[in-house]
Amino acid sequence: MTPARPADNYSPLYFLASLGAGGLVVTFFMYLMFWVPHVGRPVPIFEDIMAAFNAGALPMKAGIAVALVGIVYFAYLNIKMLVWNLGKLSAFAKTEGYAKLRTTNAETQLLAMPLAMAMTVNGLFIIGLVFVPGLWNIVEYLFPAAMVAFLLIGLLALRQIGHFLARVLSEGGVFDVTAHNSFAQLLPAFALSMVAVGLSAPAAMSTVPVVVGTSLVISTFFGTIAAVYAVIAAFTAFNSMLHYGTAKESGPTLMVVVPILTVLGIMLLRQNHGLHTTFEVHGAAAETLMLLSKILTVQVLFGLLGMIVLRRQEYAKAFLTGEGNSAGSYALVCPGVALSVMTQFWINKGLVAAGLVAKFGVAYWALTAVALGLQIGTVFLVLYLNRRHFGAVRKSHAVPAE
Repeated sequence: MTPARPADNYSPLYFLASLGAGGLVVTFFMYLMFWVPHVGRPVPIFEDIMAAFNAGALPMKAGIAVALVGIVYFAYLNIKMLVWNLGKLSAFAKTEGYAKLRTTNAETQLLAMPLAMAMTVNGLFIIGLVFVPGLWNIVEYLFPAAMVAFLLIGLLALRQIGHFLARVLSEGGVFDVTAHNSFAQLLPAFALSMVAVGLSAPAAMSTVPVVVGTSLVISTFFGTIAAVYAVIAAFTAFNSMLHYGTAKESGPTLMVVVPILTVLGIMLLRQNHGLHTTFEVHGAAAETLMLLSKILTVQVLFGLLGMIVLRRQEYAKAFLTGEGNSAGSYALVCPGVALSVMTQFWINKGLVAAGLVAKFGVAYWALTAVALGLQIGTVFLVLYLNRRHFGAVRKSHAVPAE
């Protein structure tokens, strides 16, 4: 076999490389979101960040500097990998391998494309907030444009899902139940939930009632479909896993519930903020704490479940340190990103807002260290996977995930 990089054997799951980088942009934005004062605004903007940097002590300056560098680097990586994937997918679509993919369970891997695209739009919005002076003065004009972009991505995702469901539900025997022994079929739900969280942003940030209302309705539409699809896919997949065991290469998908819950949880927080500021629907801080605690509990549950199965199957030896490679390994990035982000929200919007933990106190930093540890570990994982899959030519070859 001619030596090649694993990425040279293309799989649509490589869109997850772009997704993971975009997720890390969000983890660095959390520094600014919760450490930089932004009175009167739901998110920090360029002016808030510069004011905090100029007036802040050394720890504040260092935190902001690290956040800005992290955002720039991973936003670049996110866009670079998205462009690379779009080019590769275009070429892949002309091959027999693509035609075969569209006749198997693995057709849903194509949903990684709208998933990554939605993340990139979210990342670009963060870039605008952080680096563009005066953006907040015209932000109301940007919200409708952003909703159109997310809506188009959402319609693309629904079209792909519709093609898959029409095929498997109208033709008997085309869906391989024995190959449904993982949570790989939750990828469509993940894509729809990413669209939903993007569509919910104007609900939290706009002051125009019609924009907030539109954001609430269409984000609820996509979020609800994502939740229903996830429940059905997870239930049927778990049944198959009990019969046939978990597919070894698709083991990381057991933790896809973690990022789905993070994005849907943020969607709910954004919606609640819009209901509060625009429609006078008030909720108590303790209610938010309980919501986030329940979400985090389920995430920890599925995270532990995934880790137990991966360890038992020796996944790392097979696809991370051994001769085998799988594009699906990038699915391991998502839980780390999601848990880091949700932990930050749980601490700041839950514990601190409810008055249980003093902001910037000892307990605050002890808990925040957990979120930072998850983030740092995920950064190293991304860099390692990129070097393994896109670096120097290796003798091993990629194994397409089912």
